[in-house]
Amino acid sequence: MANKNEADVKSVNGEALASPQLTLDFQHRPAHGLENFFVSNSNRAAIELIDQWPNWPAPAMFLQGPVGSGKSHLAHVWQMASDAKLVKASDFTRSDIVEGDDEISSMVIEDLDEGINDEQALFHLINLAKEKGFHLLFTAVSGPGQIEIELPDLRSRIRALAVVRIEAPDDMLLRFMLLKQFEDRQLEVNPQLIEYILPRMERSFEGVGLAVERIDKAALATGRKLTRQFVGEILRAHD
Repeated sequence: MANKNEADVKSVNGEALASPQLTLDFQHRPAHGLENFFVSNSNRAAIELIDQWPNWPAPAMFLQGPVGSGKSHLAHVWQMASDAKLVKASDFTRSDIVEGDDEISSMVIEDLDEGINDEQALFHLINLAKEKGFHLLFTAVSGPGQIEIELPDLRSRIRALAVVRIEAPDDMLLRFMLLKQFEDRQLEVNPQLIEYILPRMERSFEGVGLAVERIDKAALATGRKLTRQFVGEILRAHD
């Protein structure tokens, strides 16, 4: 059960509200059966991309974002909305492309920067998407220009894709992520503690998870409450 504290976030008509002590101006997004997704300036463009389907400006789009930024979450939301197949680029083969007008469907190709198993097949898939009118969504941490691709034609196609980026998290999103991850671990925190942690942690999506995990483990090991002094000791120990 979620903790009830002063920093709880609630959703009313799609708008997230919080106590006066900690203002969280988030829009609450039910994500089609997945966990809730929250909108900030950092991820708004990516969420709008998912919302705009099938009216995309091109058959294939490229979603770029840091580790832990939610791009896989959004890719799964789009997969369910579009009835797309999902495959990691490192596992992709020609057998993932089903020939025949009625059988070719949209597809998510995840983690393009972790290696492409069959470059020729992927080049063929991009051409088919344009020809047959289905959609592709690529995801990666790196941008198209930083991905190592040997096949010149595929490299050209990937670099020409329209890119939508999930930017580094802003303070609003970092605050919410801290609150949410503490709540998921059933740890009670007050707004003042969140404000104390924020400038003392790595300001990234991964940094939030690391900070909360370290604090949680220390609290379990020692049985101490989450005070500013205790949390400060943990953060300094890993600085």
